[in-house]
Amino acid sequence: MKHGKTWRQGKDLVEATKAYTLEEALSLLDSMPRSKFDESVDIAIRLNVNPRHADQNVRGTVVLPKGSGKDVRVLVITRGPKEQEAQDAGADMVGADEFLAKIDDGWTDVDVIIATPDMMGELGKRGRILGPRGLMPNPKVGTVTMDVEKAVREAKAGRVEFRVDKAGIINVAVGKRSFSPDDLLENTQALYKKLMNVKPSSLKGPYVNSVFISGTMTPGIRVDPAAISR
Repeated sequence: MKHGKTWRQGKDLVEATKAYTLEEALSLLDSMPRSKFDESVDIAIRLNVNPRHADQNVRGTVVLPKGSGKDVRVLVITRGPKEQEAQDAGADMVGADEFLAKIDDGWTDVDVIIATPDMMGELGKRGRILGPRGLMPNPKVGTVTMDVEKAVREAKAGRVEFRVDKAGIINVAVGKRSFSPDDLLENTQALYKKLMNVKPSSLKGPYVNSVFISGTMTPGIRVDPAAISR
């Protein structure tokens, strides 16, 4: 695989065998050459879990204290008085029948879908469309709720969902390269703290195997897991 000049310049700055503290890694990332667009900053955490076991299928949400840097488009599927609540909270789109029909036609031009519990019967029929795109509302991550105002405000403020994939890895964007290292540090520590809070009780041995942080166009930087929460 061939990498561009920017990636190669960044790679020259990384000690391949070193596990950096989070502060060191973010400072190093900040010093790397930048692309013409505002890259995402992503963290990849390999967990010592088996996602095939229901009790080890790690998932959750966290509100990044410094935001995600992304303009999140929120759709609220509801009927009745909750429609006004959603609009007042800042939802981009609110309604039911109109959007259900659009979803049936394959429309998914939205980042987050929030629904009141009474709408889940109808949304469940659209699971084959919404599920693969990660858009199906779920009470476990706060997107099926009667507290529509809170859900919308958190989504807009930078709430992100994390879920372990088949390889046991959590991949989450914790901000943008335009963020200061201090802001990225605060976001990453908030995510890591929440991840520790959902550690499976049945797990034997270490929970986190490895951590890497990178920009969209930079090489990964290995982070010492023990140094993240300091």
